[in-house]
Amino acid sequence: MPAQTTATTKALAELLDDHTLSLEDLARACAMAPDWVSARATEGLLQGDQATGTWRFTSTTVIRARRMARLESTFEADPQLAALTTDLMEEVAELKTRLRQLEAAFTRR
Repeated sequence: MPAQTTATTKALAELLDDHTLSLEDLARACAMAPDWVSARATEGLLQGDQATGTWRFTSTTVIRARRMARLESTFEADPQLAALTTDLMEEVAELKTRLRQLEAAFTRR
């Protein structure tokens, strides 16, 4: 995913982060069955809150769930492997962002 698209997606997710999604909303957003979302949330692969007795997810979880679903379906990946790969993708994106910030700060000097 291009850096600008990633930044735009992240900015949108942060903007929408005040709104939570139900399990069904998240399932629709990533074109998966509610059981798929529930299983990954129960296993701790997707972060959600079940304090009120029903699952609630932040908008940033949509991005993670879509990546995991894509990895599982495209590569027939085990859910834990898809989650680990998604963790690494997120870490690489964060490191690239930090590197760009450092480069920008260094060139301003």
